[in-house]
Amino acid sequence: MTPKRAMTDEHKAALAEGRRQGRAVREYLEALEQTRPKRGRKRTPESIRAQLAKIDDTLDDAAPIKKLQLIQDRIDLEAELEALENKPDLSGLEADFVSAAKGYAERKSISYAAWRELGVDASVLKAAGITRGS
Repeated sequence: MTPKRAMTDEHKAALAEGRRQGRAVREYLEALEQTRPKRGRKRTPESIRAQLAKIDDTLDDAAPIKKLQLIQDRIDLEAELEALENKPDLSGLEADFVSAAKGYAERKSISYAAWRELGVDASVLKAAGITRGS
């Protein structure tokens, strides 16, 4: 049997830093994904409210199967309106990302082009120290 070797403090610190970087990158990318605009015509809170009013007007006279669909549409529109009106503040996540992204990219060999294709803004990458040549 080989004797167990204890991890050095440097190794433990490196592992903790890797976890911190990974968490910062993951949280920022998830927030970007959630706030990414959808394809097609932009929906505004006013247009959603107008659709909700139209649903409320037609709900009472609708047949049961149509009423079911209208209720589901109303639930979906209310959730969309809530999401539009309460957009998350990315500034804290962005600051954490900027401090972690360069080390993460170097360790994982992530290119500038990969970050951009995923939707990370060029100014955020520049702030993180990630350039086209890296």
